Amino acid sequence: MRCAILADIHGNLAAFQAVLEDLHRRGAVDELWCLGDVVGYGPHPGECIRLLRQHAHLCVAGNHDWAAVGNIDTSYFNPEAAAACQWTAEHLTPDDIDYLRDLPLTLRQGDFTLVHGSPREPIWEYILSTWSAQENFACFDTRFCLIGHSHAPLFFELDQGGLCQSRQLPGDLSLKEEKRLIINCGSVGQPRDGDPRASYAILDTEESIIYHYRIDYDISLTQQGMREAGLPPRLIDRLSLGW
Repeated sequence: MRCAILADIHGNLAAFQAVLEDLHRRGAVDELWCLGDVVGYGPHPGECIRLLRQHAHLCVAGNHDWAAVGNIDTSYFNPEAAAACQWTAEHLTPDDIDYLRDLPLTLRQGDFTLVHGSPREPIWEYILSTWSAQENFACFDTRFCLIGHSHAPLFFELDQGGLCQSRQLPGDLSLKEEKRLIINCGSVGQPRDGDPRASYAILDTEESIIYHYRIDYDISLTQQGMREAGLPPRLIDRLSLGW
């Protein structure tokens, strides 16, 4: 089985399209696995939802997905994120709203648990340290957990001795060793690791490998759409910086 792993598209249609075009060049996949935040920040939330739904896919809820449809409030968002969320909510169709409102918090697919933030707190928690990762290994019972939310491609491994380590996600990550992993394949629409290129991965279960890719896209096209929508300037500028 081959699956594309996508997270944090955030209404960035140009980035999403570029990823799908790259994916097509690399050969067919059986499903897209989306780890939440299809919407938020970007200027094309509905278009991204509808493009995702054109493909065989699984998707879990992200905090921006649920905030845009009132499943959670935005009191923990910073003012710019809250403003973008309000704009997003005003530009969704009833069908878009139903889709986002019904997204599950977690999914399990074979050896993989899929969540947005963390298995312990799927909507809100960021896993950025070995300390938080180590605690979260006790919160899922599969070998692997796929996460998004932090917009940074990295992985945490727990060896048989209980030692947790963190590393940047390489171009290919073998899943053959007897270790448990929490894996973040980065963000399609708003990377935050200093590299503005879209980030995604392909999981090949027969080879037991995750391949990680970075893809150029027309950032200025998304930024222009954000300006026309009146979205906050800092959200526009950060796309060029990958932060």
